[in-house]
Amino acid sequence: MKINEIDSDYETVKVDQIGMVDSVTGAVLLKDEKVEFVMSGFSSEVASIISDFIEGKRDEPPTIYRLVEQICEENEIFLVKVKIYESEGIFRANLYFTGKKDMVFRNFRASDAIALATYYNIPILVRKSMLKDIEKTQTENN
Repeated sequence: MKINEIDSDYETVKVDQIGMVDSVTGAVLLKDEKVEFVMSGFSSEVASIISDFIEGKRDEPPTIYRLVEQICEENEIFLVKVKIYESEGIFRANLYFTGKKDMVFRNFRASDAIALATYYNIPILVRKSMLKDIEKTQTENN
């Protein structure tokens, strides 16, 4: 599948809420008008970074994100989307780059992919099988 093709197994979502489960664990609520996905179990540090990026605080990204930025600049490529999926009970992500050539980096930490997506303001796609139908849940709760 080419990078710009639509994958019907995924839904585009946005970060709706970001927070902490406890002092060391972060959580994020990703959703669109119809579906949502809650992901936790990643570091509170990454949650704080995502929150900063959402608030527009991009002046001092962590070194690893600056590394991605520098690699992109040097190779004239752009991160254009991330896809979140589950693999053996762990949330993972594929990073999609385009420019001089198309590249897909596979099996990275989903929390870092979400941070990069918020930094670059690019689409976050989540596998549909992982999403919770908001309308159905609201109907069941009434």
